[in-house]
Amino acid sequence: MAKKIAGYIKLQVPAGAANPSPPIGPALGQRGLNIMEFCKAFNARTAQMEKGAPIPVVITAYQDRSFTFEMRQPPVTFFLKKAAGLKLGKKPASGAKTPGRGFVGKVTKAQVKEIAEKKIVDLNCDTIESAMKMIEGSARSMGLEVVG
Repeated sequence: MAKKIAGYIKLQVPAGAANPSPPIGPALGQRGLNIMEFCKAFNARTAQMEKGAPIPVVITAYQDRSFTFEMRQPPVTFFLKKAAGLKLGKKPASGAKTPGRGFVGKVTKAQVKEIAEKKIVDLNCDTIESAMKMIEGSARSMGLEVVG
């Protein structure tokens, strides 16, 4: 018989840097889940990924206080900032303060296609071309110019 689901917890955790401090600890603790077990499993599964990349994770909590988790690709904005050469780290650079009026960087069509190929599994589109259109729209709304 299948386990009864108690709820879902959505978090964005840096790859390889899960620890019991907020936001992970309180989110899992109020459901009665083993926080250290999640941290160890998450860090093990993200060990081969780029350190510090924000990884969206959906944790399925069951009534018997067990859990499973599903990871997705980092957000499009992370890939776009990286491609445009904007500062990443503790205090990442934001996009343009007035999108549509000024540009803070440039990305090429080749970079957009590379991002689309990585993210197509998480996007609700069928073709690379439609995924590229979605990513180009995100880039424009961030204040990045798509060239090439």
